[in-house]
Amino acid sequence: MKAAMPLLTFEGRAFEALEYYKEVFHHFDIIQLVNYADSNKIQQSVIRIGDMHLMIKDSEIPFEFTFTPSMSVYIECEDLNEIELLYRKLKKNGAIHVPLDDYNMSRRYAWIQDQFGVSWQLNLI
Repeated sequence: MKAAMPLLTFEGRAFEALEYYKEVFHHFDIIQLVNYADSNKIQQSVIRIGDMHLMIKDSEIPFEFTFTPSMSVYIECEDLNEIELLYRKLKKNGAIHVPLDDYNMSRRYAWIQDQFGVSWQLNLI
């Protein structure tokens, strides 16, 4: 096996999400970006957030499903400032599943859904 990574499929908003994530995460790189011919829609992209790689793309065909909180991206934060900053940015125009607070499993934890419907679990152990 060469690689395994999550693939986030958007319906026409992948470029907008890519730009948004570039603003949210300070450890962010675009590794690969290929658009569909004669379009600003993303055929395939690979990004890196910290040590994690994600693929992001637009679907050419409309689907009857979208993102669900049962699949989320887990981010282990380095310090209190980082988790508070990510929480504030990701919850904007999104939804809070578990508010940022102290829990038995960690010093700070939150589970949120961003404005694109992607769920993120933030943790500070």
